[in-house]
Amino acid sequence: MKKLKGIITIFLLLLFLATYGCGAGEKESTKASKVVINGSTTVFPIAQRAAEEFMNKHPDVNVSVRGTGSGNGIASLINGTCDIADASRPITQGEIEEAEKNGIKPVSHIIARDGIAIIVNKDNPISSISRKELKKIYTGEITNWKELGGEDMKIIPVTRDSSSGTFEVFEEKVLGKDTQMISSAVVQGSNQAVKVTVTKTPGAIGYIGLGYIDGSVKVLRYDGIIPSEKSVSSGAYEISRPLFMYTNGQPVGVVKEFIDFVLSKDGQKIVKEAGFVPVAP
Repeated sequence: MKKLKGIITIFLLLLFLATYGCGAGEKESTKASKVVINGSTTVFPIAQRAAEEFMNKHPDVNVSVRGTGSGNGIASLINGTCDIADASRPITQGEIEEAEKNGIKPVSHIIARDGIAIIVNKDNPISSISRKELKKIYTGEITNWKELGGEDMKIIPVTRDSSSGTFEVFEEKVLGKDTQMISSAVVQGSNQAVKVTVTKTPGAIGYIGLGYIDGSVKVLRYDGIIPSEKSVSSGAYEISRPLFMYTNGQPVGVVKEFIDFVLSKDGQKIVKEAGFVPVAP
């Protein structure tokens, strides 16, 4: 009888361990094998391609990526609904304070550099523009291309929405914080949407990240300099900025592995192939 009781006790113990021990391990594994990324549409192509490569190397990991704008990505990190927030501008003091109220400690990781390219329709004969001229366009002082030596054609300024990091950098470096943009500017929610609008609108002018440049639009020289890997790296091109991935505290587990991958040789190769400027060898 004692022997039988001993066998039953061992059986029940093994059953308990199988039910609760393995169950907890599965729960932890499931949590650790999912990474949610949200934010900047500029960083989106880097994050998306990095996610694909990372999942190829780690088939048990699921990495989801959304491009909703830098402000929305940072808000998502603050609210605890994403693991990594992509941003094309630094986090603000107000966002840091809001994060701290929620027990979130944002840590920045610079994963690339970018230049904001000024683009026009490819049939526009204009090839260069100064900061002063660009500012006058976006404040409504210059309204026709003939004022800049171009055709007699109305200028259609295209801009990004206010949650965009690209918008904030453009506002800071071109317009100046105290300058109001013209209210009639066409607002678009992504780099791609800006490019498509400029492609389809003869008189349009807009601004996009380096990674979105292709033959469908013309890139203007800005103060005499064309945006490129060399001019952005050297700082010669003035409308440039770092690109960020933000985490809650120093990353651990699979989130750390993903950030490390983006900063690795293979990850920085993706950065370059996506049209941006690597920050690590």
